[in-house]
Amino acid sequence: MSPTPELSTSRLSFNQITADHLSLDEAVEACADVGIRWFGPWRHKLAPGAERRIRDAGLRVSSLCRGGFFPAPDGAARAERDKDNRTAVEQAAELGTDVLVLVCGPAPDGDLEGARRQVLEGIETLIPHAVEHGVRLGVEPLHPMMIAERSVVVTLSQALDLAERFDAAEVGVVIDAYHVWWDPELELQVERAAGRILGYHVSDWLSPTPDVLAGRGMMGDGVINLPRIRALVEGAGYRGPIEVEVINPALARLESAQLMTTVRERFERCC
Repeated sequence: MSPTPELSTSRLSFNQITADHLSLDEAVEACADVGIRWFGPWRHKLAPGAERRIRDAGLRVSSLCRGGFFPAPDGAARAERDKDNRTAVEQAAELGTDVLVLVCGPAPDGDLEGARRQVLEGIETLIPHAVEHGVRLGVEPLHPMMIAERSVVVTLSQALDLAERFDAAEVGVVIDAYHVWWDPELELQVERAAGRILGYHVSDWLSPTPDVLAGRGMMGDGVINLPRIRALVEGAGYRGPIEVEVINPALARLESAQLMTTVRERFERCC
């Protein structure tokens, strides 16, 4: 593999969950103060006027997190999930991003294959609404240890099996280094994903990890070979924003300026 090219901070996007203790306005202002120009909001932080406030700060939205959670125990619950996902599509369009990240959801009754069928059906149902609003659906596989609580899609191969049933202009994948770094098929599957990579997220895996969901490390503090994964993703043609998504409540102890400066420095040095 050829050396990984230098990484420009012009591609750095701050995923809002990294500073979940801050309001959207506070996070946007802190990003702008250190020259971060991309932002990845989460839906639970949105409020009327969010698009304008992000734009006025000089930031662009890389993606919206999240839609998905398709499997449900009955038809009424599935209809509510479908309605919520349509709202998520509309919110993404309002924010000016064409990428909605999908976390597909767990099996409510332990039937993994049944839940995966519901994921497929949910995406198929959502596509016309997404196309109407100019939004692409990015299936994000999660680490297998999250299968019981968050997603029955736990490998990049599974995510691609879903995405490849649809047009590449409509459905792709979001690759998060934290979730896929362990995969022995990673190189093969990233190559397979060429033309369908809608986003790339980074953080680090601490060893021992304090919490599978919320114990992520800042880039450079763990065991993931981030330059290697970036080289794979870029080798597959992805040149878009790279979102720093470090879910760890310990980051709330940092002043916002220190957090943003650390994110930028680690992005440049470790990714």
